[in-house]
Amino acid sequence: MHGKRPTISSLHGVVAAAHPLAAQAGARILSNGGNAFDAAAATAAALNVVEPYMSGLGGLGYATCYVAAESRVRTLNFVNPIPRRFPVERFTRRDDLQRGALSVGTPGNLAGWCEMVRAHGRKALPEIFAPAIALARDGYPLIEFNVEETAGTAPELRRHTALFDTWARTYTDGSGRVTPGFILRQPDLARTLELLAAEGPGLLYGGALGRAVVAHLEAAGGCLTMEDLEAVQPTWLEPIAVTYRGLRLHTLAPPCEGFQFLLTLRLLDDVDLKRLERNGVEHLDVVLRAIRIAAGVRIAHNHPTPEKLAWLMGDEHVAQLRARLRNGQPIVGPTEQWTPTADPAAEHHTTSFSIADRDGNVVCVTQSLGSPFGSGVIVPGTGVCLNNFLYWADVSPKSPNRSVPGGVLPVCMAPSIGLRDDGKPALALGTPGSYGILQTQVQALVQYLDFGLPLQEAIEAPRTRLMDGRAVHPESRIDEKTLSALRQRGHDVSPLPAWHMRVGGMQAIAIDAATGAMTGACDPRRDGYVATA
Repeated sequence: MHGKRPTISSLHGVVAAAHPLAAQAGARILSNGGNAFDAAAATAAALNVVEPYMSGLGGLGYATCYVAAESRVRTLNFVNPIPRRFPVERFTRRDDLQRGALSVGTPGNLAGWCEMVRAHGRKALPEIFAPAIALARDGYPLIEFNVEETAGTAPELRRHTALFDTWARTYTDGSGRVTPGFILRQPDLARTLELLAAEGPGLLYGGALGRAVVAHLEAAGGCLTMEDLEAVQPTWLEPIAVTYRGLRLHTLAPPCEGFQFLLTLRLLDDVDLKRLERNGVEHLDVVLRAIRIAAGVRIAHNHPTPEKLAWLMGDEHVAQLRARLRNGQPIVGPTEQWTPTADPAAEHHTTSFSIADRDGNVVCVTQSLGSPFGSGVIVPGTGVCLNNFLYWADVSPKSPNRSVPGGVLPVCMAPSIGLRDDGKPALALGTPGSYGILQTQVQALVQYLDFGLPLQEAIEAPRTRLMDGRAVHPESRIDEKTLSALRQRGHDVSPLPAWHMRVGGMQAIAIDAATGAMTGACDPRRDGYVATA
């Protein structure tokens, strides 16, 4: 009302996703008797079609799930090891891996979607993939963010002559240009999804689709092998969790880098934020300081052992960090694993969605292709766009975290689920944003839990992206006097526009303890949308 988005709630099921058609695809599965795990796979497959620059079956990701039948949170890792033949010794600069066949990591998203359905779903793949197949075959009109991302990527991909023509034919009818209302049809992808629905994920992980992927990459100088694909196995892991303002917030353990998100909450749990002026200098200063401290810990301990992680998150170490948080001295240090050499917005092309069903299941997924349209490699005849996650491999010869062929690939995502004291789910929240993911989820939670904003308003509240050194990039809706005061406290402030995707694209669901009502919230910084069963 009164100029705001309407509150969208349901007792039967909610899907909050980054594109209206994908949210509707998931809600359709819920309405037809599927559960949150079925709907997650349907939503993810539809995003492959309507958000092809962000994620797809050729990408990687993580899921955090509340399994109602087991009354527990489980997490699913479908970020695969680095290909065994990755020639790390050939590289000293990550920029050499931004596009092309050598940037492709082993795809995991399809395996993750199918594992959620296998373990906890109740629908078959033909029904689950049907909405995505129809969207790919029949086409859909491009809306604002579709156009922005496709048009924004075209000039850069034109410089990669081996990639551009296939990309342009797949997404622009060969012209390299799109406008609002352009109908994007992807018949090759529709056929691929139909085959996957009929034959299952083995088509990619050892079958004909996998052979087509490997053959195309080998011809282009890539390092992915059939052995890499055949070894893919999504892994269910115990979550890590902290309690913040009465919610037990869960995300994935390392090699996921989401522990930075939880460590920041540990630091802030000692601060009485609600007594501060919301979006005032005291509120923003302490949150930004906590984020930068936790980022430094994550970068110094990129893939901690369970024992090391317990110490990093434990009371003794947190007390030391809180003392630094309170001492008033400027916090100067890194927030990225890498210092971006181009517009940071070009790096964080990820999507996150949240789903809750009438049975009490909750799923939060964050998945990505890496850069916009990933590696830029489209496998001919399949419609499959492959990721460029080896761009995030550590190839620096001087780094203590240098990547190892066949080793783990730490990734900065943090799909989260919060439980109440009674052990029931109260919140699902995730966002894209590269290393900003671990920053902006904290900021939205503070707006929601500390200042009591409704979930939609908490997501809409202005956020800030921190970069290395003292750099902070707040959305310009924050008062200029506050920004000036932050500068006086040692922050190097360079405002973004009023609304900017550099601070994420969050999708979330809140569940009312008394009524069971599920309320979705979506981010207007992208084409976020909530659909109900």
